[in-house]
Amino acid sequence: MRATEAVGEYGERLAQRHLAGEGMTLLATRWRCARGEIDIVALDGDCVVVCEVKTRRSLLAGTPAESVTAPKLERLRRLAALWLAQQPGSYRDVRIDVVAVVVPRRGAAKVEHLRGVA
Repeated sequence: MRATEAVGEYGERLAQRHLAGEGMTLLATRWRCARGEIDIVALDGDCVVVCEVKTRRSLLAGTPAESVTAPKLERLRRLAALWLAQQPGSYRDVRIDVVAVVVPRRGAAKVEHLRGVA
């Protein structure tokens, strides 16, 4: 496993813990289909939350959240619709969140949760 993959997986684990700590129920992690992947699908009350997790080691190239572009958000909307179509029940609300994680070489990681970005 490459170092960047390991950092990404670590960031996803931190994001999962963060969301669970906020009272969300994790429904799926790393859900994949032919059109792409959703990092985390969670339930926040009655709302399905599709989470994109972005992890970086530094801010030299910008914040992790800045790397979530409009085309990426559009892809997440399409993936959310595909995920929902496969579920037996119905959900009232859906939102897309970004969990931005910065894992510095020293010190604690920082997790920022941006709700309803799309």
